Amino acid sequence: MKLVLASHNPHKAREFERLLPGFEVEPYAGDLPEETGVTFRDNAELKARHVHAAIGGSAWVLADDSGIAATALGGRPGVRSARFAGEHATDAENLDALLAALAGRDDRSVAYVAELVAISPEGQELYARGELRGRLAERARGSGGFGYDPAFVPEGESRTVGEMGAAEKDAISHRARAAAALREQLAAELQERGR
Repeated sequence: MKLVLASHNPHKAREFERLLPGFEVEPYAGDLPEETGVTFRDNAELKARHVHAAIGGSAWVLADDSGIAATALGGRPGVRSARFAGEHATDAENLDALLAALAGRDDRSVAYVAELVAISPEGQELYARGELRGRLAERARGSGGFGYDPAFVPEGESRTVGEMGAAEKDAISHRARAAAALREQLAAELQERGR
């Protein structure tokens, strides 16, 4: 079954394909709305509803908004995670900005947060949330993953997410946890429709 992902990010599409077995996840090629929400869920809803309207309900739509929240920064970067170093910042620039913001801080606790919204062709909305807690390393390590992964050390781990393989990341990530909750809802919804 096809899910249209309200994102242009092919990494995310591949990740969701692994996390939602049985679904073909296709990135949306059209324009996406500006992320003006104050919460991750607000932004996920904005994107999902925009793409659902744009494709005329021809398929399921999936949107996520996710990011990193640093305790010492009052939850920032939060919804601005992809733009923490500026509007057109690269992943490396955003990571460098967060490492600089936490330099010398005792409290390096961070959390990855993911909010998912799935909309059926008919317009029914499903919601799921996942979190991964950890700490920010002093410097980036590893080349796996993307975004803040090279400096994010999950609780109980000594390695960064960037030093883990894709399967290891998929087993614990904030998106994996949100996707597991969403997968249950999708299965129940599809079973109900099949009756």
